[in-house]
Amino acid sequence: MKMNKFKAVIFDMDGVLVDTEQFYAQRREEFFSNHNISIQHMKYSDFIGGNMREIWPQILGVDFDQDEAAKLHAAYLKLKDNNPLPYKDLLFPDVKAVLEALENDNFKIGLASSSAMQDIDEMLNIHGLRPYFKSILSGNDLKATKPHPEIYQLSMKALNVKPEETLIIEDSEKGIAAGKAAGATVWAIEDTRFGMNQSAADAWFPNLTAVKEKLESLSAN
Repeated sequence: MKMNKFKAVIFDMDGVLVDTEQFYAQRREEFFSNHNISIQHMKYSDFIGGNMREIWPQILGVDFDQDEAAKLHAAYLKLKDNNPLPYKDLLFPDVKAVLEALENDNFKIGLASSSAMQDIDEMLNIHGLRPYFKSILSGNDLKATKPHPEIYQLSMKALNVKPEETLIIEDSEKGIAAGKAAGATVWAIEDTRFGMNQSAADAWFPNLTAVKEKLESLSAN
């Protein structure tokens, strides 16, 4: 008898499905260097899991000005458009097999990312992953992105599941906080490169294959 309490699995995108964080870091360093802005006071993890529009006060500190921040953000978005991510080369190798296995086990599958929908669409289309997901949300379209729980609350509503029936797969501190605030169980893909604080997660796994195997063991009991 299947005893697994989870009916839905909701994935973050960056760092979970695609290995984008190093590319993001290099692009940020280029931008801030060109604008003579120091980010030495920032940690890699400060940028991961949320949205750039919300951390300009932290970046600029005492020099923060709303109008100047808006100009810088527009310039950063232009740099992003001119330097798109090479999604074709960034998909973690086990993603398709894991999604297929979850679909075969009748899990409802969602995607909830802080990235722009344009980027989400590009990644899904390049790798042919769109059919696996019953809900696809971009935090970039919401008033507040992670660590605010709204994106996961909306995703659970779209999938018609309760928080206690939902498993969220995350990697960033902000994303883990958002999932926990939404009342769901959060498993983290272990970070070994960026110094992220993942201590609030309910469990930690080296990759998605290990997540799938744990779910299968829960279903077998």
